Amino acid sequence: MSTPALPREELRGLFLFEHLSDEQLDWIEEHAALERYEGGSVVIQEGEPATCFYLLLGGALRMTRLVSGVEVEMKRSDQRGSYCGATQFFVHQETDHSYGASVHAVSDVEFLTLPAAEFAVQFRGWFPMAAHLLEGMYVGWRNTDTVISSRRRLLALGELSAGLTHELNNPAAAAVRATASLRERVAGMRHKLALLAKKDIDPDLLEQLLDVQERLVKQVADAPKLTAMQQSDREDEIGDWFDDHGIGQGWDLASIFVSAGLTADSLDGVLDSVGEGLLDSAVRWLAYALETEMLMGEIEDSTTRISALVGAAKQYSQMDRAPHQWIDVHEGLDSTLVMMSGKIGPGIRVVKEYDHGIARVPAYAAELNQVWTNIIDNALGAMAGEGTLTLRTWQVDKQVRVEIGDTGPGIPEDVRQRIFEPFFTTKGVGEGTGLGLDISWRIVVERHYGDIKVESAPGDTRFEICLPVEEQASL
Repeated sequence: MSTPALPREELRGLFLFEHLSDEQLDWIEEHAALERYEGGSVVIQEGEPATCFYLLLGGALRMTRLVSGVEVEMKRSDQRGSYCGATQFFVHQETDHSYGASVHAVSDVEFLTLPAAEFAVQFRGWFPMAAHLLEGMYVGWRNTDTVISSRRRLLALGELSAGLTHELNNPAAAAVRATASLRERVAGMRHKLALLAKKDIDPDLLEQLLDVQERLVKQVADAPKLTAMQQSDREDEIGDWFDDHGIGQGWDLASIFVSAGLTADSLDGVLDSVGEGLLDSAVRWLAYALETEMLMGEIEDSTTRISALVGAAKQYSQMDRAPHQWIDVHEGLDSTLVMMSGKIGPGIRVVKEYDHGIARVPAYAAELNQVWTNIIDNALGAMAGEGTLTLRTWQVDKQVRVEIGDTGPGIPEDVRQRIFEPFFTTKGVGEGTGLGLDISWRIVVERHYGDIKVESAPGDTRFEICLPVEEQASL
C-alpha cells in the first residue's frame, strides 16, 4: 500500500475534509498527491483543461483573469486549505471544464491535488442531494449574474454616456457658435482694412494703430470679471466718450470694449496715438480685433473643456493605464463627478473637503471609480434633486479615508444592517438590482484589503471607505 500524501490527522485538519467519514478519507488518501511550485511560477493557466482540484497547504498564491487582454488580479491568499483549480467539478456539462482563472505562486507553495473527474463522480456519490443543489445553485447564479450584470453595465454605461454627452455638448456648441461669429468678424476686418487702405494713411500712423491694437488685444486675457451693475456703468462711461468724440452708434461698440477690459482712459490712449482724423475708423477696426480675440479665447476655453472632459473619461475608465497602480484618490473622485454630472441637478450642492497631503494608495483605479459611482449614485437618488453632496478625504496612520455624505432622509437601522447584502435593495421592482453596494464592499474589502462602513441619521448619511497606503500580501 502506497504512503498517503498527508497523514490522516492532517487531512482532518483541512476544513473541507474535517467532517468526512473514514471511508471517504480513505478515498482521498488513495487519490491525493502533493505538488510543489517555486515562487513566481504559474500553477494553473486560465483556459487550460480543468483536470485538478487544488488545496493550499503552505505558501501564498494569487489568482488572475484576463480581461480585454489585460491580466487582472482577482484575489490573494495564504490560508491553509484554500482551494482553486477545478472548483466546479461537481457540475455536469457536455463539454470539458477549463480553468476559469490563472493561479500564480507568490512564494514557494505546496498543494494537495485531487483528479477532478474522479473526484466529481465520488462527490456525487457521497452527497447526491448536495451535488444536485449545488449544481442548480451554480447554474442559476451564473445565469442570473450574467443577465443582471449585463443589464446593470448597460444602464450604468447609458447614464454615464448621457452625462458625458451633455457635458461635451455645451462647450462643443459654444465653440461652433464662436467659430461662426469669428468668421463674420474676420470678414468685417477685411472690409475695414480695405477702407483704411483707401484713406492713404501715413505709414507711421498705421504702424501706431497696429501697435495700439497689439497692446489692447493683450489686455483681453486679463479682463476683470464684472458684475452686471459694473458692466452697465462702464458701458455708459465708454458710450459717453464715443458721443463726446462724434463716433456714431457707440452704444453697440461699448459692450465690446468693456468685455475686453478697456476703459475710457484706454480710449484716450487710442486718441493720442492716431488723432481725431483716424479715430472713428481706428475704433471700429479695434472693435473687430478685440472681438476676434475674445472669440478665439472662447474657442480655446471650449476646446480645453472638451479635452478636460475626455481626459476625465479616460481617467474614469483607466483605459490607457495599468490595472493596478499607485493612485491619488482625488483624481478618481473628480472624474466620477464629471461622468455623473448629468445626474447632478441644479438643486444639488457639491462640497469637496480634500486633504491633498494624503498618501497615494495601491489600487485598481477603475474598480474604485465604480465604488465612487455606486455610492454617489445612491446619494443622489436619496436626495431626490435637493441637498448637499459632500466628498471628504483625510489620512489616519497608514489608512486613507474617503467619506461620501448626503443630506437625504437617512437609512433606517434595520435596512442599514443589510445594505451590503447581494440583491438587497429598497428601490421598487425593476428600479435596482441590489448589487451596487455588494460590489462596492467586495471591491474595497476583498480586492483592496480595506473597509467600508456607513453611519446614517435623517439629513446626514456618510459612507466611509478606508484604504491601506501599503501593499498587502494577502487577505
